[in-house]
Amino acid sequence: MIGWTKGFTAEEGRVNKMALEDKRQLEQYLIEQFEWFHRHPELSYEEVETTAKIRELLTEAGIEILPYPLATGLVAVVRGTGKAPDGSRKTLALRCDIDALPIVEEAEIPYDSESRGKMHACGHDLHITAGIGAALLLKERSEELCGTIKFIFQPGEEDARGAMKILETDVMDDVERIWGFHADPTNEVGVIGIREGYVTAAVDRFGIRVKGIGCHGAHPDDGIDPIPVAAAIIQGLHTIVGRNVNAFHPALLSVTKVQAGTTWNVIPGEAELEGTVRTMDREDRVLYERRVRETVEGIAAAYGAKAEIVWIDSAPATYNDGKMAQLCEKVAQSQGMRTVPEEMSLGGDDFSYYMEEETMGRQIPGCYLKVGTGVGHPIHHPAFCVQKRVILPAAELLAKVLEEDLKQ
Repeated sequence: MIGWTKGFTAEEGRVNKMALEDKRQLEQYLIEQFEWFHRHPELSYEEVETTAKIRELLTEAGIEILPYPLATGLVAVVRGTGKAPDGSRKTLALRCDIDALPIVEEAEIPYDSESRGKMHACGHDLHITAGIGAALLLKERSEELCGTIKFIFQPGEEDARGAMKILETDVMDDVERIWGFHADPTNEVGVIGIREGYVTAAVDRFGIRVKGIGCHGAHPDDGIDPIPVAAAIIQGLHTIVGRNVNAFHPALLSVTKVQAGTTWNVIPGEAELEGTVRTMDREDRVLYERRVRETVEGIAAAYGAKAEIVWIDSAPATYNDGKMAQLCEKVAQSQGMRTVPEEMSLGGDDFSYYMEEETMGRQIPGCYLKVGTGVGHPIHHPAFCVQKRVILPAAELLAKVLEEDLKQ
């Protein structure tokens, strides 16, 4: 056994209380696990070793693993035996994403990635470790817990649809509220970002194929050049934000890929565009798709060309429940942490799927908080790095928030 887990015995089926009370020992144990996860990053739906390691650590601590047939990822549960003041017993969930990114690491740390071209550049190694830490702490306090807590170690968040793998099971059927969190390199360790309302955007993707008629570069009149059509479409699309969407609504459209032609003296027959739309408001999301289609088709027709549009919708916007946000702020401050208004981000997170009627069959409250990991390189940067001293406080905060939420 490593660190404080030397106090565990399979016969007892629990963690030795005296060992757990030594916070320094627990912190060192969690840091060792964090370094292991950071050294062994795996991409979306490839998290085989990661899942096996999580299973090993939780099983050693006597924490139940639910028997869901997931290829990667798992769901663990801590069942409390206490009761809330009103006698009720609730079921809550904590989502911890586990996948890494296809990035070559540039962080100068002694536990850097051992898989070149793969890196935990989004803090999911922290999410895993803090989630495990919270589960260990709550397992020790199970007699005081007024209900059940499910720990969802989710694959494929970077794919933006990994949550759907979890939702294919019945894991959320009895869950009343769900919590999520994310590493935040814009704030120092000890700072928690939290707010009521929207905190991440709905994510949509589009692909456009402009069909013209190819010809010799010296005789454009013999064909229909798709390149100026594509350029006009790009200009037209960018007017949607400024001329169709309420100026007080966060939203954007970005064309991120433009591709046409193969050589200098041939006008190609086609041009391809790709991009993304980010919105907070549900009605804006519907408006964007309609206006993109109208703009693209109208401009193409004006040039005598044709256009095909593929629209791929992904995670909806994440909305923080007000009561849960207030609880988190109160608990964080009681833990000696400083709270700040969480920045709204036009980045997306498939955490939102867990709260949506379209994917859940019902709407449930949720809350997604940001944990300061030390000001540094942004997430998805090759040199992104989590300060390890955040690990234990993050685990303790999550455990306390979940414990107090069961009493609400």
